[in-house]
Amino acid sequence: MSRMTPFTHPLMLGFDAMEKTLERMTKANDGYPPYNIERLAAEGTSPERLRITIAVAGFSEDDLDVTTADNQLIIRGRQQEQDAKDYLYRGIAARQFQRVFVLADGMQVNDARLRNGLLSIDLTRPEISNVVKKINISVSQ
Repeated sequence: MSRMTPFTHPLMLGFDAMEKTLERMTKANDGYPPYNIERLAAEGTSPERLRITIAVAGFSEDDLDVTTADNQLIIRGRQQEQDAKDYLYRGIAARQFQRVFVLADGMQVNDARLRNGLLSIDLTRPEISNVVKKINISVSQ
């Protein structure tokens, strides 16, 4: 007996890749580092934007990597272990992370900025347009 999910419904054609993406997302994100997502209103001719802000205190620009691949925004952080120090207490660990965000079709990453331990990534949300396309029906005899 096969497992029936919302994405395997006969009327949901081509959404099986989305189900796999959702499964990957739940495995990849463990809650570290914390982040915010805010909506920035459209200004003048610029469309509505989104800003993802991630708390990356202790990471430098060289320790961070921001990439897009397969409709995903991937942020990785890896601190280089410094010379051996004699800590009396160590509460700030050099922990690596990977945070993945799934992007809708057409989403564009504009820029990324690191300031005061916060990495801000701005994205542009595409204008949604309803496209109606007429499909011709061929008749064979």
